[in-house]
Amino acid sequence: MSDTAIPAPIPTPVPPPPPRIAVLDFLRGFAVLGILAINITGFWGPQLASLSPSLPPDDASGNAWFVVSFIVFDGKMRALFTLLFGASMVLFAQSAERRGLPADRLQLRRLLWLGVIGYAHFALLWWGDILFAYALCGMLALPLRRLPASALLAIALPVFVLAHAFAATAALPAIATEARVYAGQGDAADQAQVHEVATRIAASLHEDGRVLHAGFGQALAIRLGETPGFPLTATLNTFSETFPLMLVGMALLRSGALTGAWRRRTIAATGSVALLAGLAATLGLVAWGQQAGWPPQLTFALTTDFAALPRLAMALGYAALLVLAWPYLFGTVIGRAMAAAGRTAFTNYLGTTLVMSALFCGWGLGLGWGGAHAVPRWTLPLFVPAGWALMLAWPQAWLARFGQGPLERGWRRLTFAGVSRTARSRPAAGDAG
Repeated sequence: MSDTAIPAPIPTPVPPPPPRIAVLDFLRGFAVLGILAINITGFWGPQLASLSPSLPPDDASGNAWFVVSFIVFDGKMRALFTLLFGASMVLFAQSAERRGLPADRLQLRRLLWLGVIGYAHFALLWWGDILFAYALCGMLALPLRRLPASALLAIALPVFVLAHAFAATAALPAIATEARVYAGQGDAADQAQVHEVATRIAASLHEDGRVLHAGFGQALAIRLGETPGFPLTATLNTFSETFPLMLVGMALLRSGALTGAWRRRTIAATGSVALLAGLAATLGLVAWGQQAGWPPQLTFALTTDFAALPRLAMALGYAALLVLAWPYLFGTVIGRAMAAAGRTAFTNYLGTTLVMSALFCGWGLGLGWGGAHAVPRWTLPLFVPAGWALMLAWPQAWLARFGQGPLERGWRRLTFAGVSRTARSRPAAGDAG
């Protein structure tokens, strides 16, 4: 037997794991694309069109699209986007602290500028802005960012569940009244109540139509002159969703759920249960609405407070499945494109409003509801893939050259104004290299 040593086999190189933080860009890209599938109806028509397939009443051709978007996208994408915003607040603060910068002061400045941008988004382009609400709710969430995940959830979940449960319960008498009138059994008081709702709906449709068909300057004057406080009202109306979901996002980041730190089996089991439970409840709401013919009071309750918990469950399910898919997709064409769209989500979100407003508003092509060149509601899903293609087409080349999206860069410069470039680019303590 020879004493010659047998050389050890050369190990097969193991590819590096995908960056954990990059998965958040991937999730954000999925969310910002999904938001377009919901916002498309709001770009085309009045606010109430986003809540009901029967409004406006002169174009109820999009029932099938409403049902599909309600099941797959509605509320789920906004919830996912909000979770990620909460997570990004923690990441921003941690990065600033590692560089020795005043994290809370910079975060507050960052949110103040976001509020300014959000208000400008509303005033110049569209009623459906979410950035102003993110700014105000983010300021309230900021003092809580250092809490452990368990404490964040202990605050967030009761606020979310109780607020929506109370609102859903409070809507039941109006739903019952409406059902009696539609069945021909309502008394005079019931009929007066339903008539009052119909009057308010007609007024809302009329006012939204004025803005939709106006020229750019006229629409701006209407928003600032007649509804200047609309972003604040919208924030109050959505506070019970936006604020607690930001805290949930912080908790999910701290626990490692959003970055794939949990065991894959745990993520798969939790995500599957949440997705299936949320989907089953959503299908039940759709069946209720379809059977009743989507009357206004029932429809508004179904698509807001009744749908809140199912939406959150499905959003968490989506997030879990995307986290599981990320290791397989991060090196692929679609994975890179989606992550790049997520890194430029701010630009994509506002850019989408500009493009779609130019298509549907009176100062653009005028394809929106009620206009001379209006397209029917059933055509709206045809615009969504074109918007997705646009959102995916440009970010990779832009990021390769500039590193950040154009609006992301501008927001960062506003946030760090007065902070030396050396301090901003200083390697963070603990960073590799």
